[in-house]
Amino acid sequence: MSRKLRATALAGVLALTVAGCGGVGGGDDGDTGGTATKGALSTMGFGLSDEIATTRVDAFKRDHPDVNLKITEGAFDEQQFLSAVASGNPPDLVYMDRKLIGTYAKRGSIQPLTDCVDEQDIDLGQYRPAAKDQVTLDGTVYGIPEFSSVRVLYLNEALLRQAGLTADDVNLADWAALPALNAKLAAVSGGRLSRIGIDPKIPEFLPMWARANGADMISADGAKPNLTDPKVVEALATGVKLIQDQGGFGKFKSFRDTFDFFGAENPLVKNQIVAWPMEEWFLNQAAKNSPKAELVVKPFVDRQGNSLTMSSGQAWVITKGAKNPDAACAFAKQMTATDTWVAAAKARADARKAAGQPFTGVWTGNAEADKKIFDELYQPTGNKRFDDAVATIRSVQDVAFAMPASPAGAEFDKAWYDAVNRVLAGQAQPAEALARAQQEATAALDKAAK
Repeated sequence: MSRKLRATALAGVLALTVAGCGGVGGGDDGDTGGTATKGALSTMGFGLSDEIATTRVDAFKRDHPDVNLKITEGAFDEQQFLSAVASGNPPDLVYMDRKLIGTYAKRGSIQPLTDCVDEQDIDLGQYRPAAKDQVTLDGTVYGIPEFSSVRVLYLNEALLRQAGLTADDVNLADWAALPALNAKLAAVSGGRLSRIGIDPKIPEFLPMWARANGADMISADGAKPNLTDPKVVEALATGVKLIQDQGGFGKFKSFRDTFDFFGAENPLVKNQIVAWPMEEWFLNQAAKNSPKAELVVKPFVDRQGNSLTMSSGQAWVITKGAKNPDAACAFAKQMTATDTWVAAAKARADARKAAGQPFTGVWTGNAEADKKIFDELYQPTGNKRFDDAVATIRSVQDVAFAMPASPAGAEFDKAWYDAVNRVLAGQAQPAEALARAQQEATAALDKAAK
């Protein structure tokens, strides 16, 4: 979902004065009293798409029978959300990308959760540090983390074998050797790309490549951009070259856009890609849809060969003007509590067992919940590829970093995304594009600080 953060992020931030939209607020449908167990409670940005969601929502309904819960299904819409806040008719709770929280907190669109944490006795220590830091601005918590998504390196061993290579030969620590390795793995003929060798996944994963090169793209407090650091420039240039050597971004993206990562005809099965970093959720899809595929999962690494990953995910926030903040807080607590996550994971494990499919775990922002899930529910599948992959993902969760909460996070992301896209389109060189992005991001962050 974080990949959807583009120009609409900036437009959304500026939309506080737009007239309100109907259909997302708590409305006037009955009691909106301020207790944790009564009244109407409305959400935005969340859906009941699977047993992980429905099990947790059902647990809340069971324990809070006097709350009239209204879940408006669908993806988070920034314009709609900010318009609803400006109109005074917002949903009580919003499920949003953690990267947006700093921006909305600075503009007063969401509430600090200090009282919520105290009154509901929420143990913040149970949440993963990277997730917790991303919902904390200037020492104040504004969100309750939900899932925790990390990135690992996926490899198609069948294609590696065709190239006379093994998984050990794919060494992301050796940037100088990547172009030659890419040339061995990719299939480009007559300017036509029919198999991706190495997909660096930029713009999305540029922060991870920069961190691998020893640089952070923004300061730890989210206040100062660092986009002109030579190590950031080198990271961008490295990723861009891998794409240019495969026919250029236009052909590369057009080919990649045909991939169905969620189906049985995924790019692993169709031999359309050899090596790519991606979120851990693909393992779940691969185990479900293509259990016989020759998949190998390795940690992404820095240039010293140390495991490295970037964390992202969603969080629950309480809006400014929420009519039932107490019930909203109780909902956020229960949706992310250890016991609730374990119950949801059991429902997933049971569903997979009934379908004759392997259960590869559930990855949350609650470290205590994950420990119980993997200690008590998870069983090795018997497929060494998937069992090793689960172990790899578990090992990198604890070394994950996240982009920090920033008072102008939306504008910052837009600045560097635009810079990368200009380079990919051949409109600018990396240093030039990032210098412009540095100016744009600095102006936005300085304005937010005032």
